[in-house]
Amino acid sequence: MALGDAHAPGATPLDPDELAGLIPDHVSTQGELNEWEQSNIVQGQEWALRSRKSRFPVLLTDSYVRELHRKMFDQTWKWAGHYRTSGKNIGIDWRQIPEQLRVACENARYWVENGTFDPVELAVRFHHRLVEIHPFPNGNGRHARLVADLLLMKHFKLERLPWGGRSIGDVGDVRDSYLRALREADGRDFVGLLEFAGKSKF
Repeated sequence: MALGDAHAPGATPLDPDELAGLIPDHVSTQGELNEWEQSNIVQGQEWALRSRKSRFPVLLTDSYVRELHRKMFDQTWKWAGHYRTSGKNIGIDWRQIPEQLRVACENARYWVENGTFDPVELAVRFHHRLVEIHPFPNGNGRHARLVADLLLMKHFKLERLPWGGRSIGDVGDVRDSYLRALREADGRDFVGLLEFAGKSKF
């Protein structure tokens, strides 16, 4: 996300109404916003790691997905945890978000219950579907990666994924590789995304 017109490749541009939802009034630069959001995300992650809700099957419900987003961004955006209500450069039609997110969660629960995929592939595929839906005005990639990591840590008792080993938010090779892998996964080729996420470590 960017405060101005320019935004990083693959980032979701916000419309004026969404930008008006910025909570901290002292934030005026992209750097300040990035730092503020990151602090908020850390708080959301700490909540998720402590919460009893972060367990299967509650973890894979649309209500939990919304609550986690709210916890990650509730000090930054007034609309944290609320579905977007406008079209974006990525994601499905916003009017289909509630239904499609419920279906995605139901599918993921079925995968877990039936051992459809190994744990890492399952988490990566669910992460991709969340990004593909793009339910929120901002923070979808960071949110989807945390959901995948929580599933691995809290349910499967595995380590979290490295996701390229460096910050995906920074413009550069890591972000480019991530976006390329996501586009391949849009065509149902998950090899690149699994490699990027770090499947080889397990």
